[in-house]
Amino acid sequence: MASPAQAQTYRFSSIKVEGATRIEPATILSYAGIARGETITAGELNAAYQAVMGSRLFETVNFLPSGNTLVIEVREYPTINAISIEGNRRLKDEELMAIVQSQSRRVYSPSLAEQDAARITQAYETAGRLAANVDPVIIRRSNNRVDLVFEIREGRVSEVERISFVGNRHFGDRRLRRVLESKQAGVFRLIIQRDTFIGDRIEFDKQVLRDFYLSRGYIDFRILSAAPEFSRERNAFFVTFSIREGQQYSFGEITTSSELPEVDADEFHKAIRIRSGQTYSPNGVDSTITRLERLAVRKDMDFIRVEPRVTRNDRTLKLDIEFVVVRGPRIFVERIDIEGNATTLDRVIRRQFRTVEGDPFNPREIRDSAERIRALGFFSKADVEAREGSGPDQVVIDVDVEEQPTGSLSFGASYSSGSGIGANVSFIERNFLGRGQTLSFSVTASANSGTYSFGFSEPSFMGRDLKFSVAANYAQSNTVTNTSYNTVNGAISPSLEFPISEYGRVGVRYTLDGTEVNDVPAASSAVLAAEEALGLQITSSVGYSYSYSTLDTGLNPDAGVLLRWSQDFAGVGGDSQYVESTALVVAERKVLNNEVTLRAVFEGGAHNSLGGTTSMITNRFNLNNKMRGFDFFGVGPRDTTAGNVDALGGNYFAVAKLEAEFPVGLPEEYGVHGGVFLDVGSVWGLDNTLGGTIDDSFKLRAAAGVSIFWDTPIGPLRFNFSRALQKETYDIDRDFDLTISTRF
Repeated sequence: MASPAQAQTYRFSSIKVEGATRIEPATILSYAGIARGETITAGELNAAYQAVMGSRLFETVNFLPSGNTLVIEVREYPTINAISIEGNRRLKDEELMAIVQSQSRRVYSPSLAEQDAARITQAYETAGRLAANVDPVIIRRSNNRVDLVFEIREGRVSEVERISFVGNRHFGDRRLRRVLESKQAGVFRLIIQRDTFIGDRIEFDKQVLRDFYLSRGYIDFRILSAAPEFSRERNAFFVTFSIREGQQYSFGEITTSSELPEVDADEFHKAIRIRSGQTYSPNGVDSTITRLERLAVRKDMDFIRVEPRVTRNDRTLKLDIEFVVVRGPRIFVERIDIEGNATTLDRVIRRQFRTVEGDPFNPREIRDSAERIRALGFFSKADVEAREGSGPDQVVIDVDVEEQPTGSLSFGASYSSGSGIGANVSFIERNFLGRGQTLSFSVTASANSGTYSFGFSEPSFMGRDLKFSVAANYAQSNTVTNTSYNTVNGAISPSLEFPISEYGRVGVRYTLDGTEVNDVPAASSAVLAAEEALGLQITSSVGYSYSYSTLDTGLNPDAGVLLRWSQDFAGVGGDSQYVESTALVVAERKVLNNEVTLRAVFEGGAHNSLGGTTSMITNRFNLNNKMRGFDFFGVGPRDTTAGNVDALGGNYFAVAKLEAEFPVGLPEEYGVHGGVFLDVGSVWGLDNTLGGTIDDSFKLRAAAGVSIFWDTPIGPLRFNFSRALQKETYDIDRDFDLTISTRF
């Protein structure tokens, strides 16, 4: 009979380790786990080999049984001599080395090098280069050293070629694309980064699209899918959002009730601003809850919560809202922990909280505080979370932030229709010394003028919601458009500004101003010659301003108003005495499914001299940048008997502007849309009319035209083509001007 097979066994009286230089033999034997004189099987010997190899300390491992001796040959991983990156053009070495974890003079690890290559690839994907490929390569050197080289093939940028929507009935694709952070690749694809495809940005786009619909009453809005598809050429994406809009709802009956006997529901109801019939908006509900809970705090009622109870009426498409005042849980804020702020002081972050240690815990107030921290613009990330503290009635607020650059130094060129081409240098730091303060300097020079300005602001003066600012400037102009004289002006103005309501703010200021008119030609008006003879005029004035704006933060996201009123009283010392008043009213509304924006602007001012003094050309009004269709200093009273017929300005002005913005049919990615406008206004009134020889009466002017708006990387440009409809014979009109389109 054949004898049964038996597994091979080993017994080693000695174990030798060869090839180890940095790692002790005892360490290798501990991984192997083989004792001298112990009988082991071939499987156990293989397991010992796998254990030594699995330590990832060695490039190669060999187990060589030789009689009663086991020889373990190892080859240690080399030491990294240097790390370099090759083939990168779009991302700098400094950016990529910051994410590489392999280090010089450390042991080379293939797995870590592969992870580093994956991190570099991810950085390129974030930059939109999904075809980027990174290979870690080693170059052998003497003394068991290697150079680690990451070879990069960047590939082309993967752009968003087209963004489209399926299921949208009330809003067109063009309007919805304006909501998204992602943009289609357009004419500026080489310098605009928002048309680069980034997967994480799609999630953000879904959120802002959802917010857009909910704020307009579409409570059943759903995003069914957001599918990016790679083009066949693998260099572009087509993104399609499949949505379900649902019906638009409005507010129905708004009521207030209380479950607490000490709370008067009628008193709380008077503080509600939303009304029946208005388009439903979650922001309106949230702001109402915040307002009612703050009212409870002012009445020394702690742990009061307001719960909105919604009754849906699908037949009338209305939502009845009942705000119920209830008793909340007795939970206190134990402490606020802040981490990650390497530059910004703790107090800058803490003052964004209306809650301090020991106050009742209000989740809504904590969420609002988190939004205020993010709105500072100092941090790339700001997470605010609440966790249980030392007891069930205590919570700890954790704030985790990541700093980002807040300063900028810029050099550039400028163009003004009045002063021509110029150059400017500016510096601004929005978080000066980590205190949340803003510091700025700027110098602008052109052929006809020079301006130097300084600004500083403290948003939380004396630890309160009180903004302190100081501004100083010096300007010198030499014969600007349609004038023949020179002016010198310097001013310094400290001011305070504070809120008085949800949408209203009040500011107070003091201004010390010095102005001089010089180099008036002999052919100029005697009015200007008399003002030159006065020499340097010092003006000391105090003033105030009030503003009320719902353009961006009101309950209706498609409409808003802006009101501004200001007055300055000069005569607190100095050479001038006057009262100057200005007013601005702006009304804006989006119509036709938000495709068209209608805007009406009314602006006016009055300068009333006191104490026998007269106004100067430097503080009288003109319609520069206020009325289109006319040149700089092209409108207003003039001395027609003088040789150069200089514009003299006026003590009063009034302007009404009506305009509309709308798409012109070009692809959205071009950033071009159009507009039409009608401007009507006048400037009039002089203290010195040379015995009536100057006509300073009210004379209406009017101009109409079309505009082209172009969103470019340097800013939104506006081209105005206009025609004066009504003017005086001495007025100077202008058919074209180019400006930077600004918001009020």
